[in-house]
Amino acid sequence: MNVDDLQWQLSHFGGVVPRLVDAILERGGLETLVRAAREREDWFCAAGAARELCTAGEFGRAWTVLEPFAASGWQPAVRAGADVLLRWNRVEQALELAHPGGRGQESGDAWRDYAEALVRAGRVDEAIGVLAPYLRDRRVLRGLVEMTDGQGRDERVLEMLAPVAEEFRRDPERCGVRDLWHVLPAQAQVLERSGRVGEAIRLLGTDVAERRYGPQNNVEFYTELLARHGRIEELRDLATGTQTSTAAGPYVKALENLGRAGEAEAYLRDLIAAKHSGWYESVLMELLIRQGRFDDAIAAGEHTFDDLYDGNLLQSTLILLAEQGLHDKAIALTEGRSPEFLAENEAYWLRSNRWWLMGEAGRAREAITEIEALPADDVEDREVTVAWLLAQDGRVEEAIARLRRLPGTRAATDLAELLIGQKRFAEAVAVIPDVAAQREEKRRLWTDWTEHKEMASSDGGDG
Repeated sequence: MNVDDLQWQLSHFGGVVPRLVDAILERGGLETLVRAAREREDWFCAAGAARELCTAGEFGRAWTVLEPFAASGWQPAVRAGADVLLRWNRVEQALELAHPGGRGQESGDAWRDYAEALVRAGRVDEAIGVLAPYLRDRRVLRGLVEMTDGQGRDERVLEMLAPVAEEFRRDPERCGVRDLWHVLPAQAQVLERSGRVGEAIRLLGTDVAERRYGPQNNVEFYTELLARHGRIEELRDLATGTQTSTAAGPYVKALENLGRAGEAEAYLRDLIAAKHSGWYESVLMELLIRQGRFDDAIAAGEHTFDDLYDGNLLQSTLILLAEQGLHDKAIALTEGRSPEFLAENEAYWLRSNRWWLMGEAGRAREAITEIEALPADDVEDREVTVAWLLAQDGRVEEAIARLRRLPGTRAATDLAELLIGQKRFAEAVAVIPDVAAQREEKRRLWTDWTEHKEMASSDGGDG
């Protein structure tokens, strides 16, 4: 078992991608995944097969699938293997597998997974002790908060978090300490769940006011905390003051939940009229769509639809309308765009969005006609797009035949999806290149792109 290949699969969604694994399972192809895990060392197939076997109560078989992967010492497989063993009630075996010391694995991630196994084995205090030295690791800290939820250990957790939080508060700008920002919302979260909501709001509110935070998601957590507990006044102060861009969304949803959607709409329209920086048109459009006011939503964003750079809401509007099943209304927005906008965006994304919408709207043949009217070199991934449209039109065998002629992992993945739809599971997995072939394809594409970029840069310099 090659750990480097396993990690590559996880980080690049290589092998048989998760959506195909799910599709195979939904249609009864479990045994195909079991074979692919064994013969191709495909991680997503193994994980999917184990999950399905556990659901059926076949823990022994699930462990048989995962054991070779877990034996490699690769942390995601160790974590999944320990989960199966715990569900199988093989507690000591699970803890032995998960313990980092036996594998020379001393990372915070490994200790976090071990602590999670301890909690599930009922050894909560031991788990908390294991994590104590690693609280400056964001994943460990988040894990501590999550795994102790409902375990009656909130006071102990707060005692552990307090010195880390105070260290950050003393000097958030000092080198190396700013990474501790994540302890502030963690502390507030534990205070909130232990019933000390007022203290959570006071502490985190002071941190926000004093700008003691890292990324803005600290502020987001605070605004959501206020919204959860109906603190509309404090939320409005943020939304109309120094944190408008971050607080606007939670404030609008809080008002909407209170039946004050008209007030939320007026607030957003005032921001837009005052030309405040931020994508408030987007928030307004989402509000109007939730109310079923689709034409009003389009009107709120349409003045951006021909913008060439940041701030154009056309694509997000197309997606919002598609999510509501309003494909024809979305298609109409792709028409009549300015020549300047089309020159910058038509080939890049507008056409592909239009053809996708047409395929979803039952207008696949019309889309194919549009594609075939264009020069072949003008349409990126032309054959793959036509194949998808053929399938949408019910001409699945034509789509399969077209995809079989195409090289590359993307075409193979689309082909596999069509074969899965026909329950040809083994054939579907077989057409997907193995990990070695996929890695080589990625390497070659990266090399070609790098050389092209260097050549373009050189040509520009010569000019």
